[in-house]
Amino acid sequence: MEKSVSKSDATNNRMELPMKSLGNFPIPAGQNYFNFVALDTLGRRWGFKVSIRNVGRYKKPWMSGQWRRFAREKGLKKGDRVKLTMHVEGNVVRSYHITAERNLTMRIWIPVEEFAR
Repeated sequence: MEKSVSKSDATNNRMELPMKSLGNFPIPAGQNYFNFVALDTLGRRWGFKVSIRNVGRYKKPWMSGQWRRFAREKGLKKGDRVKLTMHVEGNVVRSYHITAERNLTMRIWIPVEEFAR
């Protein structure tokens, strides 16, 4: 999943997710959330929670948990890009990786950790 960070995503306790990303999160039947851990580019572990609405026509997923702390520590701002990838090992074990990038120039994206604050 790849998403451009909105002003709201950068400053709130959650990041809105595209509907098409829901297939990457095995939300158990009868529940409206899925907890997982993702490693960032520095190998740090972040606990996230993907949730969906219980009512209404559209599920409108979002990611919370340590999202706000992640956004703040990475210095995320509007226009940055977040990539969340999932790897399946042995057809059972899922592992997640999260990357935050900033557009340096002309569609050249680099990890936000490389920017001086």
